[in-house]
Amino acid sequence: ARLVESGGGLVQPGGSLRLSCAASGVTFSLYLMSWYRQAPGKERELVAVITSDGGSTNYADSVKGRFFISRDDFKNTVYLQMNSLKPEDTAVYSCNAVWKTLNYWGQGTQVTVSS
Repeated sequence: ARLVESGGGLVQPGGSLRLSCAASGVTFSLYLMSWYRQAPGKERELVAVITSDGGSTNYADSVKGRFFISRDDFKNTVYLQMNSLKPEDTAVYSCNAVWKTLNYWGQGTQVTVSS
């Protein structure tokens, strides 16, 4: 199994980015998919999660109303649309796939919000 994130980069405060996480080697539609982030010197934080059927999502309070998670099971990809970005959103963002006892992580993509 492999998860590959993309879409990170440098963006000004107030800007937007869309992260993608492409999965391979898994039956993607079975998996609960999540985005986590970790800033320097801080613990990893759950940002957003979407159920295997896409019917339910949940967000950290710090990103509610600004970030949106979605999935495309035909493309085996989960997305994180990030709007109204703030400097405190700066972190390495990683995707996670969980099904029963199986748990996979991507390598992460850096998001830097700075003027």
